[in-house]
Amino acid sequence: MPIIPDDKDWTWVLSAPCPECGFEAAKTTPAAVATAIPALLPRWQAALNRATADQRPDDSTWSVLEYAAHVRDVFDVFEARLQLMLTQENPVFANWDQDQAALDGNYAGLDAREVYHQLVQAGSDVADAFGSVTQEQWERRGLRSNGSEFTVLTLAGYFLHDVIHHLHDIDA
Repeated sequence: MPIIPDDKDWTWVLSAPCPECGFEAAKTTPAAVATAIPALLPRWQAALNRATADQRPDDSTWSVLEYAAHVRDVFDVFEARLQLMLTQENPVFANWDQDQAALDGNYAGLDAREVYHQLVQAGSDVADAFGSVTQEQWERRGLRSNGSEFTVLTLAGYFLHDVIHHLHDIDA
């Protein structure tokens, strides 16, 4: 059963701490992303090892497995967006419908061990990508398909909030 799509514009987290998970995206740098992602991966492994990892807690909430598959894909999407920002002037990001991606990718039917290994690889790749960013590149810009503007610096905070917020979601 599909989850009701989240249609909130979460860009507000760039100017205020998240009241749900407490994360302050405005304090994040690309270098912080590069060290935070590898440090967070063991928490995903522990969550995916739960006996109930493939079970939804209710009809309106993804299972741990579905959240992990989503975060794996978030890693790939944000690495691609970062690369566009570093190699093109003011790129416009392709639209990514995360809810459609969950359906198309059959997140609920995936193998937890396989998702974890893919998550680790994608997490390592995105951490390396953010780790290669120089401070001179922080102000390079990109636009989401809905017109939201990001710099490399704000993209780093927005991205890391997503990962940390979903860890909060699965621990709640």
